[in-house]
Amino acid sequence: MKALVFLEPGRMELQDVPKPECPDRGMVVKVEACGICGSDLRTFQSGHPRVRPPWVIGHEVAGVVVEVGKEVKKFSVGDRVAVAPPVYCGVCWYCRRGIYYLCVNQRELAQAWPGGFAEYMAIPEEALAFGSIHKIPEGLSFEEAAISEPASSCVNAHEIAGTSLEDTVVIIGAGPIGCFHVEIARARGARKIILMDVLESRLELARRFSPDVLIRNIPGSSEHIDRVFALTDGLGASVVVVACPSGEAQQDAIAMAAKGGRILFFGGLPKDNSKVVFDSNLIHYRGLHVIGATTFSPKHHEIVLDMFATGKIHAREYITHVLPLEKFAEGFDALLSGKALKVVLKP
Repeated sequence: MKALVFLEPGRMELQDVPKPECPDRGMVVKVEACGICGSDLRTFQSGHPRVRPPWVIGHEVAGVVVEVGKEVKKFSVGDRVAVAPPVYCGVCWYCRRGIYYLCVNQRELAQAWPGGFAEYMAIPEEALAFGSIHKIPEGLSFEEAAISEPASSCVNAHEIAGTSLEDTVVIIGAGPIGCFHVEIARARGARKIILMDVLESRLELARRFSPDVLIRNIPGSSEHIDRVFALTDGLGASVVVVACPSGEAQQDAIAMAAKGGRILFFGGLPKDNSKVVFDSNLIHYRGLHVIGATTFSPKHHEIVLDMFATGKIHAREYITHVLPLEKFAEGFDALLSGKALKVVLKP
């Protein structure tokens, strides 16, 4: 079969590799669509500590079940499935309490097992037992189902923050993750949604999701913070989502939050530049809640597929490029240049 193989940072090749065998308690999926995630870009550029080349990455997967192990009961040949990467242990303190997204032994498809930038992908027993594999709702395309994984983390984040009817939500970062946050905040009833980014081109791409206010924030300036207070009668934002890998954005989030506000640090910082200096008195005297959020539980993936199918999240609007596997470089370039929201590869 054809597969896109990561060989070293900055180098990937389309190769002929053996088709995966079906695990006894697992299954094989014919990959119909696989989204390119921001973490795929980072792995391509800089490598990943849990990815040892040569390796097949790609973890935003949708496809058709073509083989099932003899002991598999939940799925059958012909099922259309969305495959998200987290695989939980099911036995740690957090898993036993249903808080799967904090699993201390979590592994991921495309890291511990080969991923979906390929014609076929094996789904191991562990992923069927404690993973996020769900049937695609009727009427939802493979391309749309493939991008359900990143939105699942956003749903979990707003659940933790308790985003609701009286909230003014600011989202810093207008990439696909920021746009998911816009639609999820709206679905949870937020009264006002403000989206900001340093790039005007990003804001123009995000306009299709109809945030109430678009703001361009200029690095080194505080005008965007002043604007948030002006738009909220001097109170500040009750929920601030940092949906970009920026320490300055984290500082801004604390500065623009209202008393009692919840701040979601959703975008991780580079490991060699992850220290941030901020005024801790703002957290103390304003009673702020600073929350880290990164992954999700199986229920969130199922919720997102339903939100896609019912139009609460407009999945099709995120997909700006659909390309064959051999044109992967074109897709990576579109993302790195900021010209794309989501790129989906079709083996």
